[in-house]
Amino acid sequence: MTRQPLNDERPVVIVLAAGRGERFRAAGGQTGKLEAMLAGRPVLAHVLDAVTRSGLPCHVVRPQHLAHKPGAGMGDSIAAGVCATAGAAGWLILPGDLPLIQADTLRQVAETLMALPAGQETVQPQCQGQRGHPVGFRRPCGPALRALQGDEGAKGVLRQWPALQLGVDDEGAVWDVDTPDRLEQAARRLR
Repeated sequence: MTRQPLNDERPVVIVLAAGRGERFRAAGGQTGKLEAMLAGRPVLAHVLDAVTRSGLPCHVVRPQHLAHKPGAGMGDSIAAGVCATAGAAGWLILPGDLPLIQADTLRQVAETLMALPAGQETVQPQCQGQRGHPVGFRRPCGPALRALQGDEGAKGVLRQWPALQLGVDDEGAVWDVDTPDRLEQAARRLR
């Protein structure tokens, strides 16, 4: 569902929320990781709140968007989100399992992305030496993003258009909750 019209020159945040959460369940989780409770709310709600506070347009890729592709992976999710927002100036690809992400980080990545010189089409936040999310892609990357399939995500697109590394002071850009233990650690960080 797109939350804001795409008639401006801001990138759209594509929230990837169609995964099966197999690693989380295999590690003892009772639900999918996006539905798991963190500080009284589902993990995905924390991510969507940050996107809303950023003021950027948003499109959430859910399992029903990939129902026609059994066994779809992250690449398929990215492609579905980019196809659904084809008129966008660019895209910030944000996995739905980053509940500590800050709205300011989303704005920083978006502003940096749209200010890049011609030929530099991607940006990736980096916190404490770790590459994070959301990864930003400008419009010229659209055809390559729409062609993605499988589990690799956008690594091939980043090989074609290496990302400018943007230093951010936001551990939420690198802190996912792939396991119940990571979820508990995220809860401690929120406290």
